[in-house]
Amino acid sequence: MEQIGKPKASAEKGLMEKIKLCLSKKPLPSPTDRKKFDHDFAISTSFHGVHNIVRNQSKIRKLIWLVVVLGSVSLVVWQIYSRLVNYFTWPTTTSIEVQYVEKIDFPAVTFCNLNRFQTEAAAKFGIIFFLWNIVYKVLHLQEIRSNYTGFKDAIDFLTSHQNFSITEFVKKNGFYLNSSTLLECDFFGKPCGPQDFAHVFTEYGNCFTFNHGENIQAKEKVSVSGRGLSLLFNVNQVEFTDDPALGFVDAGIIFVIHSPKKVPQIDGLGLSSPVGMHARVTIRQVKTVHQEYPWGECNPNIKLQNFSSYSTSGCLKECKAQHIQEQCGCLPFLLPGNGIECDLQKFYNCVSPTLDLIEDKGLCTMGTHNSSCPVPCEETEYPATISYSTFPSQKALKYLSKKLNQSQEYIRENLVNIEINYSDLNYKITQQQKAVSVSELLADVGGQLGLFCGASMITVIEIIEYIFTNFYWICILFLLKIPDITPGTLPPQDRLGKRNHVEEC
Repeated sequence: MEQIGKPKASAEKGLMEKIKLCLSKKPLPSPTDRKKFDHDFAISTSFHGVHNIVRNQSKIRKLIWLVVVLGSVSLVVWQIYSRLVNYFTWPTTTSIEVQYVEKIDFPAVTFCNLNRFQTEAAAKFGIIFFLWNIVYKVLHLQEIRSNYTGFKDAIDFLTSHQNFSITEFVKKNGFYLNSSTLLECDFFGKPCGPQDFAHVFTEYGNCFTFNHGENIQAKEKVSVSGRGLSLLFNVNQVEFTDDPALGFVDAGIIFVIHSPKKVPQIDGLGLSSPVGMHARVTIRQVKTVHQEYPWGECNPNIKLQNFSSYSTSGCLKECKAQHIQEQCGCLPFLLPGNGIECDLQKFYNCVSPTLDLIEDKGLCTMGTHNSSCPVPCEETEYPATISYSTFPSQKALKYLSKKLNQSQEYIRENLVNIEINYSDLNYKITQQQKAVSVSELLADVGGQLGLFCGASMITVIEIIEYIFTNFYWICILFLLKIPDITPGTLPPQDRLGKRNHVEEC
């Protein structure tokens, strides 16, 4: 052990002696030279006020200038500190700008019948209401009530019909769009029809989207305000029905206006138009830009696998789909992704409890930057103003009754007229911006230094050079005064011999 320690100590001693030898060759300034260096710095520095302390012969003036300089330095330190504290709170401002354009994109509009299922199919298969209640829980979390009248029959059906496809059933026996349900369609003077709508599943079953991203109409732009999409629906209450026990007690059309790149979100955003009414909807396009963290809450690095653009609703769907696929080994058809479709048995026994678990543990959260689905960095919304009038008028009632070969009572109880148009050819940009940028912070700090001390970047470099030079001299003095590192007490002759050897070197 001692043999290992001795070579190590000798190596350290040799290194220290080499350092001392190298530093001893450097000319070390005398105390007089160091004082002269300090004096020259004081009278030549661009830091205002210091030379007045040195040059003045009067002690009172020296004291006054010392107080002025120290006061100025204290103020500038306080100002810079407050600026830095303010910057690191990541403040933002919001700017609102209105842009007028000659043409503007028309949004997508998704329409659903408030009565979701065909009466004949629902009469033969009454438990469809309860089954659909289980299925669309993936979109709208709710409690599955065991006191529902068809609960026992539904459970028995789930046990005996595991291969039953509710997707195909709803698509075939839900609301449909053809010439009998869409009586009139006009888009800026051009006729349109069911072929211009894309089918989509929502909590209302079969829904249909106009101006979908895949439609030809999506490429067109609006060039005239006050005109847009005009539709006349026949909800046909005799043919389509729903279960009042589950809260579906209205008759009419529910629709939502959204970006063609986003999935429709009926829950909370849907607008309703009852039968016997003419709904006039005026919209505006509002673009919102959020800053990324730490100034805002958006995360530009998040990309969705099944959607072309990021949205909070799309992200929540993918989050739920991921957890359900991990827990149940299947994927609900209402959620995006590629996987084995969940049958009704798995919906009830696995998907539903998994959704409750996701809600209880907060596995799919939204809003803040560290949540599962933060706010999008850019989003386009279409706030709407809606007004109603009785439809049709007495004269129009007779005209439509004759045209459609239906009674006046049928016209009143089944027809819905909807118009959607822009109020003006402009869009509003609401943009969250950094209140203080790095360049503004540097300019502010530089302004404070210049105001209180007359300092600039050159002054800062002068001070750094002065401090570094003094630090270098202190290090030389400190190292030359370090005693020799020896493993033990050497005889005086050996120490004398080593000293002479260093002097000779």
